[in-house]
Amino acid sequence: MADPQAALAYAVRGRVVAKYLGQLGLMLAALTVVPLAVSLLAGETHIAWRYGHVIVALVALGAPLARIAPPAHVREAEALAVVALAFMASAVVMTWPFTGAGLAFPDALFETVSGVTTTGLSTIADPADYPRTFRFARAWMQWYGGLGIVVLSVALLMGHHAAARRLVDPAGGDPLPAAMRIYARRTLVVYVTVTTVGFLVLWASGAGAFSALCYTLAAISTGGFAPHAQSLAALDGPARAVVTGLSFLGAVSLPLYYAAAMGPDRRGVLKDPELRALALMCVVVATVLALTLHVHGGVPWRTAIPAGLHMGVTAQSTTGFSVLPVGALPAGALAVMILAMSAGGSVGSTAGGVKLLRVLIVAAVVRAALRKAAAPPHAVLAPRLGSRPLEAEDTAQVLALVVLFAGVVLASWLPFLAAGYDPLKSLFEVVSATGTVGLSTGITRAALEPPLKAVLMADMLLGRVEIIAVLVLLYPTTWIGRRE
Repeated sequence: MADPQAALAYAVRGRVVAKYLGQLGLMLAALTVVPLAVSLLAGETHIAWRYGHVIVALVALGAPLARIAPPAHVREAEALAVVALAFMASAVVMTWPFTGAGLAFPDALFETVSGVTTTGLSTIADPADYPRTFRFARAWMQWYGGLGIVVLSVALLMGHHAAARRLVDPAGGDPLPAAMRIYARRTLVVYVTVTTVGFLVLWASGAGAFSALCYTLAAISTGGFAPHAQSLAALDGPARAVVTGLSFLGAVSLPLYYAAAMGPDRRGVLKDPELRALALMCVVVATVLALTLHVHGGVPWRTAIPAGLHMGVTAQSTTGFSVLPVGALPAGALAVMILAMSAGGSVGSTAGGVKLLRVLIVAAVVRAALRKAAAPPHAVLAPRLGSRPLEAEDTAQVLALVVLFAGVVLASWLPFLAAGYDPLKSLFEVVSATGTVGLSTGITRAALEPPLKAVLMADMLLGRVEIIAVLVLLYPTTWIGRRE
């Protein structure tokens, strides 16, 4: 018997996907000029010519596709397909310049996937052993990968007005269509401004110019690629505090910055439930980690408190910098960090995880169910987030994403268990990849079995595009069926 809903479905139009992939290819070509310039300035011409060839290829392929006539409208499946393909293609394209830095193809692909998804997991023992261009390019990929997912996430929510309004206009100001038109411009201005100010502050705090640039790009994008093997521990106290602060700022919804600077109700931004939840979670996780390090790890208070703060923020914001060897942390600390990495940062930020807004929505649904159980049968108690009622379609989508996130983590955990890895440490590794965090217990390394590297790469991509986009890409009906 035929599925009646399948009869209503339309396959994606190839010309629509091709057009927007062509435009993104041209944008990627423009972004690649930056590492090309760095390689020339560093005298690393063996890498520079690879970036030059990549730029030429992207322009040659992207220009004809970008000239395809724009459609009257873009369907949600088409937008999702473009987002998923864009991240996958970006990782593959940038693999060739990375092999010029001395990496084998599998490890180069792992680094590019980790970079463009703003994860920060790495198979490299010491980045200082590799050319300067490579160290910069990893952080640069994280920076534009973080910006890309924030802007492209609007496309994911175009059909869901309540969620889209929360993303593009958290302070409740402009009407939704107007906010959609100016969202990309506002986001770019905020992102570049915060990055520039962050770099200047970090440079002034004592970090060298190159290190300050790499750390800033990786912190604002909540990516976590550091130019040194010691990660955050390579910096002095003041610079380390700046990077931790930038990591927190990267996990805040970018539209909130614009609302705080230009919105009609600037003080109202501080009442944003997701911002409050992010600050509260960072404090709670940092406190628990400090206690765990002191009580169970025997770390003195003078070390445990700042370490707990740095590690708590980096886990909750999904940045992935570290000040202590993660694999040596007590089991309780790893468990707390797993929960923090799963929740992640704000919607509309560069952070990963399921996002705190969705955690708050799940909590609101549970709270409404509990109240309904104690209320009269005729009572209508719809879930609410603050003063705003939640639409049924949005709550259903949130619950689906949370379930899918948990399913991906479980499915990815099993191969590590089968390979004989420690259960808690392997769960930490999988959550870190799926939450696009980048913290590692030491499992992710050059000697990791290739199938398990593939699992982690799939986790990073699924976590960055939030699973649904990849599922749409793999769904046969997306490509086979009516197109008009």
